[in-house]
Amino acid sequence: MDPSVTELVAGPDHLGGVEHGYPTTAVPPRSGPVPPKLEIVLPIQGAQESELNERSYRDEPSDLSPGTPVPDEDSVVFSKLTYLGCASVNAPRSEVEALRMVSILRSQCQMPLDVTLSVPGVSEGTVRLLDPQTSAEIANYPIYKILFCVRGHDGTPESDCFAFTESHYNTEIFRIHVFRCEIQEAVSRILYSFATAFRRSANKAPLAAKAPPLTPDSDVFTFTVSLEIKEDDGKGTFSAVSKDKDRQSFKLRPGMDKKIVIYVQQTSNKELAIERCFGLLLSPGKNVKNSDMHLLDLESMGKSSDGKSYIITGSWNPNTPQFQAVNEETPRDKFMYMTTAVDLVITEVEEPVRFLLETRVRVCSPNDRLFWPFSKRSYTESFYLKLRPMENTERKSNSDTLYEVVSLESETERERRKTTASPGILSSGSHGSMVPSPPEDDEEEDNDEPLLSGSGDVSKECGEKILETWGDLLSKWHLNLAVRPKQLPALVRSGVPEALRGEVWQLLAGCHNNDHLVEEYRTLITKESPQDSAITRDINRTFPAHDYFKDTGGDGQDSLYKICKAYSVYDEEIGYCQGQSFLAAVLLLHMPEEQAFSVLVKIMFEYGLRDLFKQNFEDLHCKFFQLERLMQECIPDLYAHFLNLGLEAHMYASQWFLTLFTAKFPLYMVFHIIDLLLCEGISVIFNVALSLLKTSKDDLLQTDFEGALKFFRVPVPKRYRSEENAKKLMELACSMKISQKKLKKYEKEYHTIREQQEQQEAPIERYERENRRLQEANMRLEQENDDLAHELVSSKIALRKDLDNAEEKSDALNKELLITKQKLVESEDEKRRLEEESAQLKEMCRRELDKSESEIKKNGSIIGEYKQICSQLSERLEKQQTANKGELEKIRMKVEGCEKCSILFSKEGRLKVLSARKEGSEEDTDEEKEALKNQLREMELELAQTKLQLVEAECKIQDLEHHLGLALNEVQAAKKTWFNRTLTSIKTVTGAQGKESV
Repeated sequence: MDPSVTELVAGPDHLGGVEHGYPTTAVPPRSGPVPPKLEIVLPIQGAQESELNERSYRDEPSDLSPGTPVPDEDSVVFSKLTYLGCASVNAPRSEVEALRMVSILRSQCQMPLDVTLSVPGVSEGTVRLLDPQTSAEIANYPIYKILFCVRGHDGTPESDCFAFTESHYNTEIFRIHVFRCEIQEAVSRILYSFATAFRRSANKAPLAAKAPPLTPDSDVFTFTVSLEIKEDDGKGTFSAVSKDKDRQSFKLRPGMDKKIVIYVQQTSNKELAIERCFGLLLSPGKNVKNSDMHLLDLESMGKSSDGKSYIITGSWNPNTPQFQAVNEETPRDKFMYMTTAVDLVITEVEEPVRFLLETRVRVCSPNDRLFWPFSKRSYTESFYLKLRPMENTERKSNSDTLYEVVSLESETERERRKTTASPGILSSGSHGSMVPSPPEDDEEEDNDEPLLSGSGDVSKECGEKILETWGDLLSKWHLNLAVRPKQLPALVRSGVPEALRGEVWQLLAGCHNNDHLVEEYRTLITKESPQDSAITRDINRTFPAHDYFKDTGGDGQDSLYKICKAYSVYDEEIGYCQGQSFLAAVLLLHMPEEQAFSVLVKIMFEYGLRDLFKQNFEDLHCKFFQLERLMQECIPDLYAHFLNLGLEAHMYASQWFLTLFTAKFPLYMVFHIIDLLLCEGISVIFNVALSLLKTSKDDLLQTDFEGALKFFRVPVPKRYRSEENAKKLMELACSMKISQKKLKKYEKEYHTIREQQEQQEAPIERYERENRRLQEANMRLEQENDDLAHELVSSKIALRKDLDNAEEKSDALNKELLITKQKLVESEDEKRRLEEESAQLKEMCRRELDKSESEIKKNGSIIGEYKQICSQLSERLEKQQTANKGELEKIRMKVEGCEKCSILFSKEGRLKVLSARKEGSEEDTDEEKEALKNQLREMELELAQTKLQLVEAECKIQDLEHHLGLALNEVQAAKKTWFNRTLTSIKTVTGAQGKESV
């Protein structure tokens, strides 16, 4: 699992499907510096509508082929899609990994497949891939197996792509499927359809509802759920923490990394198959809301080695702000509660099941010994899950039986229900708890402490029909952003869905094309602000009740500081004024800081808020006068009461106008007011102010001066923490008709009264007042003059410093140039010397080569003559041998023919008996043979001498060739060294001269 996920994550470009088993909105909550914003940009209608080919089909009985999808559910079908492929992922809910896989598959896909996508409208349905030609089903993915949806960011090549992850076959394999849409605008529509499918069916009873008394029957399934907490023991391992024997509370140490281990085991009835865990959540306290639970990073899930239990392990970092309450040392006589929830998908059960464990914990001193050898280390709770078989529903196989949840009750809840008649038992159950249940509104209204800014939770739940209506409106609006749709005001009066506020606010403010302001913002945050200290002081007091802004130096405060600082530099006349930080914080909760700055500028300049701070707040006083006149007309008795008390509008309504109600009122009401402000203008402030006064009239009529001020400060904001009360107030505000003509009339009346007051004022007082105003203006101008003079001096100093650096650099370059020129001269001399040496070597080599060639020719002629002589001698020898053989053959034949002679000679021709007569002739023959042998030896000696001369000539030639090669190498090396040096010197001189000329 992705370790960076610390809360339920979803945003403008991705949707999480992990909450579709509980009442959720189209976009689950998101953490981080950029709050959630769901972009629903529907495909362009008209000409492109036929290309998108979006259609719905209903249940119709028909004979279908096995490959045809069964129309058993309301679905939305999208064509013109290309399937790019799938890949395995390790973190199926990680947007970073999902976008990385989208980019890889989009760039590497070589054989895309054209498909049609069918997305169901309910969480029980199935996503189907269809063949666009035959409508045959290619693949299907049940909604309960889809974990996450994501789309490519705008401005990237993947902006026309979307993907979803699903658990494949079992819980240990996750895959991502990537698609590309031919019509880029349709991607948002497809994600919107997935968001609708993730929502739980409206006719399902919530699990949190109190279950009726259970009776033993076959539909009750019993589970035993155990909780174990492990802490880092400093040795690289995690050890289970012990429990206090007396109070049965876990003993924790502050600041240590922890792990939560859940063991789930079914103990009765037919065994149900736990498919996977899609959420392990934790929160300090008990009886906490679902929105207050925080998602932990899942490390592992699966069956135990014996197969009896299902084990889920998650990592818990207690140093994060949301867990601060269980990370601070607890007094010895106290303890606190901690709530753990595990969401499981059970194959046979239609919707996810949540087991909720409320345990006691105590944070001990780091020096305490916590790990006792035999102490109990887990908390166990039994749960009774009552199921009812579903009828007429699709089954995954013939043997599967699908159930729906009737109720889920823990053993603790059973005991509590049995003992509700005994108040003593209930009161003792929470004795000593440091985290009591939230008090009722009436109890908090009695508290004198004002409501902290940033209080209240804003639910992201919204009806499906409302989302569809807004989706259609945004689709039309995007076709022509210059014209607001006619039905827009009516929808805004009912409140913009929280998931869409970021996009709608930017469109209402006209910031859909604000690239110039975004670029200017990035420049402004780098400049110094003269009001930096005031901004820093106010940042810590802005929305301290909100998690995003309460941490000093956190991401929220950092972004808020940069926006306020940028505006103070952008608007030099007004600069930063108290109250801007609250409005900026509201915008930051719905959009990135660059867009929040753009909308803030629009509100200040185009909606008239900036005018309230000009000319000694003259326009603000005019607003107070208009409010009092409206009170006199609409609430005359309250106006008269305030007149008797001496209570003027500026005493209680200043903050209303300067902060647009963002400073003290709950966020649900604040966001709705900003909806109306951006749609209808700043006159909406009068509607809200009069509604507050009307609803509080009876209480205010009973107060004195101090009581009225306190009532406005404390009870009034707390009264609207209830969403129902805030809705009624905003309905009353929207129903009031305050014409601009009437406001203009009151404004003219105010200026007339002011002129009369100035005329009636003594000349000396008027001149003194004018003199004070001029003195203030003069001081402001002098301050500006001093600032400009300081900037001028600073600029001159900087220029002087730059000039000195340039002169030093110029001197250094001149020195380098002289050295380079000297090296160039030396290189040229060396070049000439090497050229002369090269010419001499070439001449010497030429002479030696000519000499060698002549000797080779001479030796060649000698060899030729020797070969010719040898050839002649060989021929002569062969002829002589042939003649001798003939003579010998004749003699042998004659000898054989003579009887006398044959006796003397053997068959081989040898003499048998040596006679004295033959001695003389044999001596002559031997002499002739000896002479021939001597001649042959002389010729062989001459041949050997010739061969020796030839070998000596070849050796001499090789020696000359070797000397020639060495000489040529030396010449080439000398040329290369000289050439490289010359070329480097020329480049250096040329580069230096170029820089100097620049």
